[in-house]
Amino acid sequence: MSAAGPSGSMHKEIATLIIATSVIQLANGFFNTFISLRVAAQDFGPTMAGLVLSSYFAGFTMSALRCRRIIERVGHIRAYAAFAGLVAAATAAMPLMIGPLQWLILRAVIGFGCAGLFVSTESWLNAKATAEDRGRVFSIYMVGTFLALAVGQFLIGWVQVASDTPFNAIVALFAAALVLVSTTRAEPPRIIAAAILPYGQLSRAAPVAVAGCALSGLITSSFYALVPAWMQGEYIEQATIALFMLVAVLGGLAFQIPVGRLSDRFDRRLVLAVLGLGFATVAVALVFLPHTRRVVFPLGALLGGFMSALYPVCVAHAHDLMPQDRVVEVSGRLILVSGIGSVLGPLAGASVMAGFGIDGVLYFMAAAAVVLAFLAASGSVTSTAPHHLERTFDVLAPQAAPLAHDPVGS
Repeated sequence: MSAAGPSGSMHKEIATLIIATSVIQLANGFFNTFISLRVAAQDFGPTMAGLVLSSYFAGFTMSALRCRRIIERVGHIRAYAAFAGLVAAATAAMPLMIGPLQWLILRAVIGFGCAGLFVSTESWLNAKATAEDRGRVFSIYMVGTFLALAVGQFLIGWVQVASDTPFNAIVALFAAALVLVSTTRAEPPRIIAAAILPYGQLSRAAPVAVAGCALSGLITSSFYALVPAWMQGEYIEQATIALFMLVAVLGGLAFQIPVGRLSDRFDRRLVLAVLGLGFATVAVALVFLPHTRRVVFPLGALLGGFMSALYPVCVAHAHDLMPQDRVVEVSGRLILVSGIGSVLGPLAGASVMAGFGIDGVLYFMAAAAVVLAFLAASGSVTSTAPHHLERTFDVLAPQAAPLAHDPVGS
C-alpha cells in the first residue's frame, strides 16, 4: 500500500505536467501564427516587423540559458508560476500597448517566460521519471506537444485577427496551465550543476552540427514567424493558412521516427543533406505551384517534416563526436547556437521579403537549407562517419526543440 501511494502520486504529478504543457503549447502554437498575421496587418514596416517577430526567439534563447538560476533559487513550482504569470501579463498588455517598440519588448518577455516554462517542466519530468519509464514519459510528452501545437494552428481559422479576443484566449490558457501545476503536490527535483564547455571545442569537433543547428534555428523561426504572413500576402484565406500550419506540425511529427531510424543507421550528415535539399525543393515548389488546398497541404506536410527533423539530427551528430560525459554541456551550447539562428531568421527573412518581394521568404529559407545540405555533404566526403553512440536521435518538438536537451535536472 505504501509503495503504491508514492508511485501513484508520481504518475499523477507527471500527467499533470504533461497536460499543463500541452495547454501551453496549444496557446503558444496559436500565438506564434496569430502574431505573424497580426503584425502584418498592423503594417509596422519590414524591419520593425522582423524585429518584433525575432524578439520572441531572443527572449526564448536568453531564458533557456539563464532561467536555471531562477529555478535553483525559488524551486520548480514557484518558478513555473512566475514564468506563467510573466507570459500572461505580457500577453494581456499587448492589445493595450499597440506599437512596434512595445510589442518588441513584450514579445521578448513572452519568449523568456515560455522558455522558462518548458525548462521547468522538462527538467521536472526528467527528474521525476524513473530510468525504466523515462523514454515512455518523454514520448507521451512530445506527442502531446505536437498535437497541441497542431490544434493551436487549427484555431487560427476561427478567430478575427484584428480583434483582441485571441489575446484574451491565450491569457486564459496560460492561466489554466498555471492552476494545474501550482495546485499539484510535488517535491522539487534536485538540480545538478553543469560543467562549462570551452568555446571552440564543439565547433572544432562537430562543425557540421554547429552550423546545422544555427541554420535549423534560422529556417524554423522564419517558417513560423513569416510563412503565415506570406500566405496572407498571397491572398490565401485564413482557414487555409490555419490548416496549412496544422499539417506542417503533423508532418513534423510523422517524420520524427523514420528519420530517426535512418540517422541511427547511416551517416547523419548524409541524412542532413537529404533533409536540407528536400526542404529547399519543396519551398521553391510552393512558390510556383497553384495555391490550392490540394497542392499546399501536402507541401506543408513535407516542409514541416523536413524542417522538424533538422535539429534532432544535428544534435545526435554532435553527441556522436563528443564524449558521453559532456552531453549536458554540448546540449547547452547547441541551445545557444540554435537560438542565435532563431533570432536572425525572422529579421533577415523580413528584410529579404522587403527587397525581393513576398516570395523572398521562401527563397531565403530554401537558400539556407541548400547551404546546410552543402556543408553536411561536404563534411561526409572529407571525413569518415563517426560511430553512433548509445545516445541516439531524440524526438523533438518544433519551437521548443532545444529545450528537450536542457541541462537542468539532468
